[in-house]
Amino acid sequence: MPNSQCQKIIVPLDVADESTAIALVEKLEDVTFFKVGLELFTSCGPKILQALKSRQKRIFLDLKFHDIPNTVKGACRSAGRYGVDLLTIHATAGKEALKAATVGVKEGAAEAGVEPPLLIAITLLTSISSRQLAFDLKIPLELPEYALQMGLLAQESGLDGAVCSPQEVANLRDVCGNDFLLVCPGIRPSWADKGDQKRTFTPAQALQAGADYLVIGRPITAADEPALAWKKICQELTINN
Repeated sequence: MPNSQCQKIIVPLDVADESTAIALVEKLEDVTFFKVGLELFTSCGPKILQALKSRQKRIFLDLKFHDIPNTVKGACRSAGRYGVDLLTIHATAGKEALKAATVGVKEGAAEAGVEPPLLIAITLLTSISSRQLAFDLKIPLELPEYALQMGLLAQESGLDGAVCSPQEVANLRDVCGNDFLLVCPGIRPSWADKGDQKRTFTPAQALQAGADYLVIGRPITAADEPALAWKKICQELTINN
């Protein structure tokens, strides 16, 4: 059984089909928490969730809903039936949609007789830089302030937490408190390539800053030996804890 620090790592199954996903899961038998995103879910639908649950894995269903309130509510009601652990919606959908989402997940879970997922808001994609926020999206706020405002909007709307860059996590933790779940993608061990992530921390730095969960993908899944990469990160977290 992985130690408590390792259980804070979520490994994304960013692959195109179920067989490739399951092959990766089987290589990473000690990993307890996996993320299913748009590509995989669009490819094979809920059966990938069933395959993970049959292996007693926890699931982060990262579909990043963003639509009008009624549509978001319906989508969250459907997702709430799956018995997953985490579900995402974009904070920029607005307060009415965020509130509708919280109702939808609870209704769906109640219909299916399962626990509702924790609903967490995307503050800002970690691939977006300060320059892109200002020049492409025309947002006048500084990036840390914008991420904080999106986190506060989620909290005020009744959501359970937020997804944020590790560079913003300390600020959100200070303002939103310890009961607000913070999930950080864009995590890169010191020995890994940053790829398209603009705002990164090491795993130990992110946890020390206040993250509850870390999403670590390519440093593990693209490694020649994914299980060894996973164990290397776990060892670093144990040493730095």
